[in-house]
Amino acid sequence: MSNKNMDRRKFGKYLAGSTAGLMTGANIASAKDPVADGITRPSNTMLLDGGGQSVWNSTAQHVRTNGWISPDGKVFHEAARNIPIVEEDEVIVCGGGPAGVAAALASARSGAKTRLLEVNGCVGGVWTAGALTLIIDAQNKPGIMREILNQLEERNASNTLPNGSVAFDTEKTKLLLEDLLLEAGVKIQLHTRVVGAVTDINNRLSVIVTESKSGRQAWRAKSFIDCSGDGDLAAQAGCGYEFGQPGTGLTQPMSLMVLLTGVTTDGIAQFIRGDAEPRKLGNPKKNLLAEFKRAGVDPSYGGPTIFRVRDGLYAMMANHEYGTLSIDAAHVTDATLQARREVHKLVNSLRKLGGPWTNLEIVATGEHIGTREGRRIRGRYHVTSEDLKNGTRFDDAICHVRFGIDVHSTNPDKTKAIEKKPFKSKPYDIPLRALIARDVSGLMMAGRCISGDFIAHSSYRVTGNAVAMGEAAGVASAIAAKTEKLPHEVPFSSVSKQLDQIRSGMTQQVKS
Repeated sequence: MSNKNMDRRKFGKYLAGSTAGLMTGANIASAKDPVADGITRPSNTMLLDGGGQSVWNSTAQHVRTNGWISPDGKVFHEAARNIPIVEEDEVIVCGGGPAGVAAALASARSGAKTRLLEVNGCVGGVWTAGALTLIIDAQNKPGIMREILNQLEERNASNTLPNGSVAFDTEKTKLLLEDLLLEAGVKIQLHTRVVGAVTDINNRLSVIVTESKSGRQAWRAKSFIDCSGDGDLAAQAGCGYEFGQPGTGLTQPMSLMVLLTGVTTDGIAQFIRGDAEPRKLGNPKKNLLAEFKRAGVDPSYGGPTIFRVRDGLYAMMANHEYGTLSIDAAHVTDATLQARREVHKLVNSLRKLGGPWTNLEIVATGEHIGTREGRRIRGRYHVTSEDLKNGTRFDDAICHVRFGIDVHSTNPDKTKAIEKKPFKSKPYDIPLRALIARDVSGLMMAGRCISGDFIAHSSYRVTGNAVAMGEAAGVASAIAAKTEKLPHEVPFSSVSKQLDQIRSGMTQQVKS
């Protein structure tokens, strides 16, 4: 029975029943045994069923690491290895957050053979694994963003706040996004991190490398889209980028989201954003901060906020992790551990107050801490604070941003809330050129890692805009792949026309 036909549960039973054979070396193919795809595996990576056929035929291989340590003991030299290319797609999207989901959907709906690689165990990124539960700057976005909002409403999984932001159920959103992707024919691989990228002699991105339970794998495509948030793929491919605040390099703090239960809307309405205001109960952020201080704790975020997902389920953001680099694993780990301890302390303190907080409990904290800022990859246009100041419009506009400047404190000694805005911004456009990598061909970006300065980024980074960017990048990349062009060679008129077709529900699938 081949791996394509064997049920996963049967395969698990087979492995469980074959332990003795595996221990003694039985049922293991030799390095000379041929396999279906023509790649020879090392002897410890091929399992056979009773008929001598392959039951695991992955093109990745768990190759034992070889190398040597330098004489001074400070460097490990890893020996070269051959990494099989799993498959060639037309478009590969790296990162399955709001931007990545939209990019993969738009690409597939434009007729391109599309693959989505995601590091977490679900798609949705900060919406789901990050438990953000809030979509900002989405109401004026047509297409995929509007489709997601409508379907969340139909599934009784969202709550629109008076300011237009939308709170939503993270678990129902996971399933919705997976349904949309699978229906569109997107091939998804979760639990997979991009760890390398290679350009050809023409400086075109041609191969990426991933790590997962399948070991080290390589993938080819005609077009790639970096939706990793931190610009990981683009940086590995050799793109230039900016990071942090000019002059200081400081970045906005991270925040760990919390899902809460055990309270009622009527009981804590004065502390809930979206419920306090219409009831004329004052400023919910100020009320919550005062309540924390009454409980004897001072949160690291000076504007703590609770959102109502639905009656009985609430989300809280009350944490800031300052001075944390999103591209340093040790930094992110320390921030996550510290943040989780803090939010549990905050919730425990509220519970001790009794009253409406008596039965307050944490349902879950985010699987990963929410990151506001990482690399800003240099593109063929750089969105600047001047664009916000002037409300700049573009002929190749793919996203109209209404959300204003929003810099969370980079220095807690000055403020622990939102920094003072340097000026009042106007609604402005993001041009497609800001999504096309400047330094490497065949690569686009979508989400908060697009090309822009520190101030502009603080405005366009929210997820309503990320979805619109992903949709445009997916369409442009699909057209490029189908017409044998690079993204910057695709006429904007073609992108605009295809976006209109998708948004009107009349997309015609292009035959391969």
